[in-house]
Amino acid sequence: MGDTIEIKYMLTMMRMLAGRLSRDAGEDTERRCRGDVGSVTVETVIIIAGLAALAIAVVAIIVAKVTDKANSIPT
Repeated sequence: MGDTIEIKYMLTMMRMLAGRLSRDAGEDTERRCRGDVGSVTVETVIIIAGLAALAIAVVAIIVAKVTDKANSIPT
């Protein structure tokens, strides 16, 4: 039951992130200063790297739980 809440939380956060990224992409480029052009790209790379690290951690936790469960099966 606790996993469902965590998944819903993660999906909500990803929706918020997607909304923010799409809003930034639609921003008028004339309003930006010349030095701010690359900041969105850097932020996007950092966010994607964080999400990738989170995904790797989740997969590692799942693999550990499945391996423990498999090792506990009597043969």
